[in-house]
Amino acid sequence: MLPLEKSKLFHGLLAEELQTLHRTAHLRKFASGQTIFVEGDPGDGLYVILDGLVKISALVTQQERRVLSHVGPGDFFGEMAVLDDEARSATATAEEDTTVYFLPREELVALLSRSPKLALTLVREFSLRMREVNRQYIQEVLQAERLTLVGRFARSIVHDFKNPLNIIGLAADMASMERATPEMRQSAAKRVHRQVARLSNMISELLEFTRGAQASVVLASTNYAQFVSQLMEEIEPELADKNVRLALAAPPALNLLLDPQRLTHVFYNLIHNAVDEMPDGGKITIRFLVSDKEVVTEFEDTGSGIKPEIAAKLFEPFATFGKSKGTGLGLSICKRIVEDHRGSISVRSTAGKGATFAFSIPRPR
Repeated sequence: MLPLEKSKLFHGLLAEELQTLHRTAHLRKFASGQTIFVEGDPGDGLYVILDGLVKISALVTQQERRVLSHVGPGDFFGEMAVLDDEARSATATAEEDTTVYFLPREELVALLSRSPKLALTLVREFSLRMREVNRQYIQEVLQAERLTLVGRFARSIVHDFKNPLNIIGLAADMASMERATPEMRQSAAKRVHRQVARLSNMISELLEFTRGAQASVVLASTNYAQFVSQLMEEIEPELADKNVRLALAAPPALNLLLDPQRLTHVFYNLIHNAVDEMPDGGKITIRFLVSDKEVVTEFEDTGSGIKPEIAAKLFEPFATFGKSKGTGLGLSICKRIVEDHRGSISVRSTAGKGATFAFSIPRPR
């Protein structure tokens, strides 16, 4: 059995202080499984374990009890009652036959007032325990957030892939019908092609989202005017099929540090989002604002606009806000790509008057 003075709390006390400690301490024994105190009991003193093992637990919900720590010989518990004189905030249970010294709060407080070293040791040990509890709490919160994110991620994949796969299945059934005409088969082939392209874009978004923070971003000097012009040549035919007109200002003939492949994703996403907001057709205006420090590229549409409460959360993952297509990751990915280019992205909108998305790319010094 460990003597009282060997406890880390009382190690180094003067002989007179130890004598006082022994006079105030009461020896108590608890059988395995016996409750020492429970939440809400009076905080009447501190316990020092001489032999055995004690489990400290607390209710985190009405149905769930969480084990906070296990304490053994030489350790102590119940110190919060000494510091704040409040009711017990946890339950202590003997996990095996246990012998403790119980130190009543009044006598211990009197000893603390006479022994600065004991007071300092108690506060330090309490601080270390709070740090450990805080560390465990942060780890659990992070783990819970990860699991929640994985769940949302999985639901997003299942939900968003289901629609194009159903359309592909229906088109395949139509093309394989005995009475299908060449026109029907051609129409089915186009539908399959469009849905495959849609799935490919979703997969690209998912891969970009799971990329995580890059150790290093490789940016190459690129003529921005040539980059934008070539990209618009690819995109414009798609817009014509959807009754959307593109008004493109002259891109600045400046060399910027870019990752062209990833920045292409930003253009496609912002333009396709604008198209989705104009189901009956409309106009997308792309303009450029050049300053000594940066080039800002703006995308203005003639859609129905974005409500302020939605705009504040628009760049968060899975923020679809009722869209029937997509993964809900597009704008959060755009934000990451632009930030990897050392720029920023934003949106401004008036409900009923369209929205304007803008991203900046810094000019090389």
